[in-house]
Amino acid sequence: MLRYLRDFPFVIFILSLLGLWFSAQFGVFLRKKLRPVEDEERKDLATLEAATLSLLGLIIAFSFSMAIGRYDQRKNYEAEEANAIGTEYARADLLPGTDTEKVHKLLKEYLHQRIAFYETRNERALGQVVANTDRLEAELWLSVRNVAASQPTPTVALAVSGMNDVLNDRAYAQAAWWNRIPLAAWNLMVSIAVLCNLLLGYGAHRNSTHLFLVLPLALSIAFLLISDLDSPRGGIIRVPPQNLAGLAESLRGQ
Repeated sequence: MLRYLRDFPFVIFILSLLGLWFSAQFGVFLRKKLRPVEDEERKDLATLEAATLSLLGLIIAFSFSMAIGRYDQRKNYEAEEANAIGTEYARADLLPGTDTEKVHKLLKEYLHQRIAFYETRNERALGQVVANTDRLEAELWLSVRNVAASQPTPTVALAVSGMNDVLNDRAYAQAAWWNRIPLAAWNLMVSIAVLCNLLLGYGAHRNSTHLFLVLPLALSIAFLLISDLDSPRGGIIRVPPQNLAGLAESLRGQ
Protein backbone atom coordinates (compact mmCIF):
# COMPACT_ATOMS: atom_id res chain seq x y z
CA MET A 1 0.00 0.00 0.00
CA LEU A 2 2.80 2.41 0.88
CA ARG A 3 4.26 1.80 -2.58
CA TYR A 4 1.34 3.75 -4.06
CA LEU A 5 0.64 6.15 -1.20
CA ARG A 6 4.17 7.59 -1.20
CA ASP A 7 3.35 9.41 -4.45
CA PHE A 8 0.55 11.29 -2.67
CA PRO A 9 2.18 13.27 0.16
CA PHE A 10 -1.00 14.98 1.35
CA VAL A 11 -2.80 11.64 1.59
CA ILE A 12 0.12 10.38 3.69
CA PHE A 13 -0.23 13.48 5.90
CA ILE A 14 -3.96 12.95 6.54
CA LEU A 15 -3.71 9.18 7.05
CA SER A 16 -0.69 9.46 9.35
CA LEU A 17 -2.34 12.21 11.42
CA LEU A 18 -5.50 10.17 11.91
CA GLY A 19 -3.64 6.89 12.43
CA LEU A 20 -1.18 8.28 14.97
CA TRP A 21 -3.89 10.12 16.89
CA PHE A 22 -5.92 6.90 16.99
CA SER A 23 -2.83 5.07 18.29
CA ALA A 24 -2.61 7.49 21.21
CA GLN A 25 -6.31 7.04 21.93
CA PHE A 26 -5.90 3.28 21.75
CA GLY A 27 -3.12 3.57 24.35
CA VAL A 28 -5.58 5.37 26.64
CA PHE A 29 -8.10 2.62 26.01
CA LEU A 30 -5.56 -0.05 26.96
CA ARG A 31 -4.66 1.82 30.16
CA LYS A 32 -8.31 1.97 31.20
CA LYS A 33 -9.11 -1.61 30.28
CA LEU A 34 -5.95 -3.28 31.57
CA ARG A 35 -4.65 -1.35 34.54
CA PRO A 36 -3.26 2.12 35.21
CA VAL A 37 0.47 2.70 35.36
CA GLU A 38 1.80 2.38 38.88
CA ASP A 39 3.92 5.18 40.29
CA GLU A 40 7.00 2.97 40.52
CA GLU A 41 6.54 1.96 36.87
CA ARG A 42 6.10 5.47 35.54
CA LYS A 43 9.82 6.26 35.55
CA ASP A 44 10.59 3.13 33.54
CA LEU A 45 7.80 3.97 31.11
CA ALA A 46 9.14 7.51 30.68
CA THR A 47 12.59 6.07 29.92
CA LEU A 48 11.04 3.74 27.36
CA GLU A 49 9.12 6.60 25.75
CA ALA A 50 12.24 8.75 25.55
CA ALA A 51 14.28 5.93 24.00
CA THR A 52 11.57 5.15 21.45
CA LEU A 53 11.14 8.80 20.51
CA SER A 54 14.91 9.19 20.15
CA LEU A 55 15.03 6.19 17.83
CA LEU A 56 12.11 7.59 15.82
CA GLY A 57 13.82 10.98 15.54
CA LEU A 58 17.00 9.30 14.30
CA ILE A 59 15.14 7.31 11.65
CA ILE A 60 13.23 10.42 10.50
CA ALA A 61 16.52 12.33 10.24
CA PHE A 62 18.10 9.56 8.15
CA SER A 63 14.99 9.35 5.94
CA PHE A 64 14.98 13.10 5.40
CA SER A 65 18.68 12.96 4.54
CA MET A 66 18.00 10.21 1.99
CA ALA A 67 15.09 12.18 0.49
CA ILE A 68 17.04 15.43 0.15
CA GLY A 69 20.01 13.54 -1.30
CA ARG A 70 17.83 11.96 -3.98
CA TYR A 71 16.23 15.34 -4.73
CA ASP A 72 19.66 16.91 -5.19
CA GLN A 73 20.67 14.00 -7.40
CA ARG A 74 17.70 14.61 -9.70
CA LYS A 75 18.60 18.31 -9.88
CA ASN A 76 22.22 17.53 -10.74
CA TYR A 77 21.29 15.13 -13.53
CA GLU A 78 18.89 17.69 -14.99
CA ALA A 79 21.78 20.14 -15.22
CA GLU A 80 24.06 17.46 -16.70
CA GLU A 81 21.45 16.61 -19.32
CA ALA A 82 21.21 20.24 -20.39
CA ASN A 83 25.00 20.50 -20.55
CA ALA A 84 25.32 17.30 -22.64
CA ILE A 85 22.61 18.35 -25.11
CA GLY A 86 24.08 21.84 -25.50
CA THR A 87 27.57 20.40 -26.04
CA GLU A 88 26.34 17.92 -28.63
CA TYR A 89 24.41 20.66 -30.42
CA ALA A 90 27.68 22.54 -30.83
CA ARG A 91 29.62 19.41 -31.82
CA ALA A 92 27.06 18.64 -34.51
CA ASP A 93 28.65 21.46 -36.52
CA LEU A 94 31.57 19.08 -37.09
CA LEU A 95 29.32 16.81 -39.18
CA PRO A 96 28.67 17.30 -42.91
CA GLY A 97 26.18 20.04 -43.75
CA THR A 98 23.00 18.02 -44.25
CA ASP A 99 23.75 15.83 -41.24
CA THR A 100 24.39 18.88 -39.08
CA GLU A 101 20.97 20.29 -39.89
CA LYS A 102 19.28 16.96 -39.22
CA VAL A 103 21.00 16.44 -35.86
CA HIS A 104 20.21 20.01 -34.80
CA LYS A 105 16.53 19.49 -35.57
CA LEU A 106 16.41 16.15 -33.76
CA LEU A 107 18.22 17.56 -30.72
CA LYS A 108 15.69 20.39 -30.43
CA GLU A 109 12.83 17.91 -30.53
CA TYR A 110 14.64 15.71 -28.02
CA LEU A 111 15.19 18.70 -25.74
CA HIS A 112 11.48 19.53 -25.73
CA GLN A 113 10.64 15.94 -24.84
CA ARG A 114 13.09 16.01 -21.94
CA ILE A 115 11.46 19.21 -20.65
CA ALA A 116 8.07 17.51 -20.92
CA PHE A 117 9.43 14.55 -18.94
CA TYR A 118 10.18 16.83 -15.99
CA GLU A 119 6.90 18.76 -16.19
CA THR A 120 4.38 15.99 -16.95
CA ARG A 121 2.34 14.45 -14.13
CA ASN A 122 -0.26 12.53 -16.13
CA GLU A 123 0.79 8.89 -16.56
CA ARG A 124 -0.70 8.54 -20.03
CA ALA A 125 1.00 11.72 -21.25
CA LEU A 126 4.23 10.55 -19.64
CA GLY A 127 4.04 7.27 -21.56
CA GLN A 128 3.77 9.22 -24.81
CA VAL A 129 6.73 11.40 -23.83
CA VAL A 130 8.85 8.33 -23.08
CA ALA A 131 7.86 6.73 -26.41
CA ASN A 132 8.74 9.92 -28.32
CA THR A 133 12.05 10.17 -26.48
CA ASP A 134 12.94 6.57 -27.28
CA ARG A 135 12.17 7.17 -30.95
CA LEU A 136 14.27 10.34 -31.06
CA GLU A 137 17.16 8.59 -29.31
CA ALA A 138 17.15 5.89 -31.98
CA GLU A 139 17.09 8.50 -34.75
CA LEU A 140 19.85 10.57 -33.15
CA TRP A 141 22.14 7.59 -32.70
CA LEU A 142 21.44 6.34 -36.22
CA SER A 143 22.24 9.75 -37.69
CA VAL A 144 25.69 9.97 -36.11
CA ARG A 145 26.44 6.27 -36.52
CA ASN A 146 25.90 6.44 -40.29
CA VAL A 147 28.21 9.44 -40.58
CA ALA A 148 30.85 7.71 -38.43
CA ALA A 149 30.65 4.61 -40.61
CA SER A 150 31.11 6.57 -43.84
CA GLN A 151 33.60 9.16 -42.50
CA PRO A 152 35.56 7.73 -39.52
CA THR A 153 37.46 10.94 -38.70
CA PRO A 154 38.49 12.30 -35.29
CA THR A 155 36.03 15.20 -35.58
CA VAL A 156 33.13 12.87 -36.34
CA ALA A 157 34.23 10.65 -33.44
CA LEU A 158 33.94 13.69 -31.18
CA ALA A 159 30.34 14.20 -32.27
CA VAL A 160 29.60 10.51 -31.69
CA SER A 161 31.10 10.72 -28.20
CA GLY A 162 28.92 13.73 -27.42
CA MET A 163 25.81 11.88 -28.57
CA ASN A 164 26.75 8.98 -26.33
CA ASP A 165 26.89 11.40 -23.37
CA VAL A 166 23.41 12.69 -24.24
CA LEU A 167 21.92 9.20 -24.20
CA ASN A 168 23.80 8.16 -21.06
CA ASP A 169 22.70 11.23 -19.12
CA ARG A 170 19.07 10.47 -19.87
CA ALA A 171 19.55 6.96 -18.45
CA TYR A 172 21.28 8.37 -15.34
CA ALA A 173 18.46 10.88 -14.84
CA GLN A 174 15.84 8.15 -15.14
CA ALA A 175 17.70 6.01 -12.62
CA ALA A 176 17.74 8.96 -10.20
CA TRP A 177 13.95 9.27 -10.53
CA TRP A 178 13.56 5.58 -9.71
CA ASN A 179 15.88 5.86 -6.70
CA ARG A 180 13.43 6.24 -3.81
CA ILE A 181 13.47 5.70 -0.06
CA PRO A 182 13.11 1.92 0.48
CA LEU A 183 9.68 0.71 1.55
CA ALA A 184 11.32 -1.09 4.48
CA ALA A 185 12.48 2.27 5.84
CA TRP A 186 8.95 3.66 5.53
CA ASN A 187 7.46 0.61 7.28
CA LEU A 188 9.98 0.87 10.12
CA MET A 189 9.41 4.61 10.54
CA VAL A 190 5.61 4.27 10.61
CA SER A 191 5.71 1.30 12.99
CA ILE A 192 7.88 3.12 15.53
CA ALA A 193 5.71 6.25 15.23
CA VAL A 194 2.61 4.18 16.03
CA LEU A 195 4.41 2.61 18.99
CA CYS A 196 5.48 6.01 20.31
CA ASN A 197 1.92 7.34 20.27
CA LEU A 198 0.62 4.14 21.81
CA LEU A 199 3.06 4.55 24.71
CA LEU A 200 2.14 8.23 24.98
CA GLY A 201 -1.53 7.40 25.43
CA TYR A 202 -0.89 4.50 27.77
CA GLY A 203 1.38 6.47 30.06
CA ALA A 204 -0.67 9.69 30.16
CA HIS A 205 -2.19 10.79 33.48
CA ARG A 206 -5.43 11.76 31.78
CA ASN A 207 -7.04 11.74 28.35
CA SER A 208 -6.27 15.09 26.67
CA THR A 209 -7.48 15.18 23.07
CA HIS A 210 -5.66 18.41 22.25
CA LEU A 211 -2.32 17.34 23.72
CA PHE A 212 -2.49 13.99 21.96
CA LEU A 213 -2.65 15.86 18.64
CA VAL A 214 0.75 17.53 19.10
CA LEU A 215 3.01 14.53 18.46
CA PRO A 216 0.88 13.05 15.63
CA LEU A 217 0.76 16.45 13.94
CA ALA A 218 4.53 16.94 14.21
CA LEU A 219 5.23 13.45 12.88
CA SER A 220 2.68 13.83 10.08
CA ILE A 221 4.33 17.06 8.94
CA ALA A 222 7.69 15.28 8.93
CA PHE A 223 6.22 12.42 6.87
CA LEU A 224 4.67 14.96 4.50
CA LEU A 225 7.99 16.69 3.88
CA ILE A 226 9.89 13.43 3.43
CA SER A 227 7.33 11.96 1.02
CA ASP A 228 7.11 15.24 -0.91
CA LEU A 229 10.87 15.33 -1.43
CA ASP A 230 10.95 11.63 -2.26
CA SER A 231 8.15 11.78 -4.86
CA PRO A 232 9.44 13.18 -8.19
CA ARG A 233 5.95 13.86 -9.58
CA GLY A 234 3.44 13.58 -6.76
CA GLY A 235 4.57 16.41 -4.50
CA ILE A 236 4.82 20.18 -4.56
CA ILE A 237 8.63 20.16 -4.30
CA ARG A 238 9.71 19.04 -7.75
CA VAL A 239 12.79 19.45 -9.93
CA PRO A 240 12.06 22.23 -12.44
CA PRO A 241 13.77 21.79 -15.82
CA GLN A 242 15.24 25.27 -15.61
CA ASN A 243 18.56 24.34 -17.25
CA LEU A 244 16.83 22.47 -20.08
CA ALA A 245 14.33 25.30 -20.53
CA GLY A 246 17.15 27.85 -20.59
CA LEU A 247 18.95 25.81 -23.25
CA ALA A 248 15.77 25.55 -25.32
CA GLU A 249 15.36 29.31 -25.13
CA SER A 250 18.95 29.91 -26.24
CA LEU A 251 18.52 27.53 -29.21
CA ARG A 252 15.18 28.96 -30.25
CA GLY A 253 16.66 31.50 -32.62
CA GLN A 254 19.28 29.16 -34.11
